Amino acid sequence: MWHFLGHFITITKHRNEVIRLCFKAGIGLQGLFHDLSKYSPTEFLPGVKFYTGKESPNNGERRFYGYSRAWMHHKGRNKHHFEYWYDYDLVTKQLVPVDMPDRYIKEMFCDRVAASKIYNGKSYSQKDPFLYLTKSSAREKMTDSTYRKLFFLLNMLGEKGERETLAFIRKAKRLPLE
Repeated sequence: MWHFLGHFITITKHRNEVIRLCFKAGIGLQGLFHDLSKYSPTEFLPGVKFYTGKESPNNGERRFYGYSRAWMHHKGRNKHHFEYWYDYDLVTKQLVPVDMPDRYIKEMFCDRVAASKIYNGKSYSQKDPFLYLTKSSAREKMTDSTYRKLFFLLNMLGEKGERETLAFIRKAKRLPLE
């Protein structure tokens, strides 16, 4: 029962924070649909089974099975994840990243900020989402354009704060590369 409640509360708090941020970023309607697939049995049940409260349950599922079925389901239905934006290149015959539309980069920004707030709790700093990005291998997995736009927004958050960054996002027709 603890895992059920813990997981439900965590994903709901995260989703509510993303919705709040999306409204402030000018993409409120998009925010209302954020991560609804997490409540589907394919994602929710493994989330309950592998819930620890310290990390994503997807990591526990990966350790147990060698992969996360919940994550594969999630990334294939949620366009704010850069992993959604892969396609087959006819020339190289490889899977390659594709540029993300700005509206989904904006949502990805909100998602990463909310995740840092939920997982870091009272120790959250506005630099946390930027530090998480720069320590990850995401740069090699996104197009240069997508990475640079996300980098710009998360860096702005760390330097200028949430209010100014969200106001910038709300006004931006196109996100800058730097």
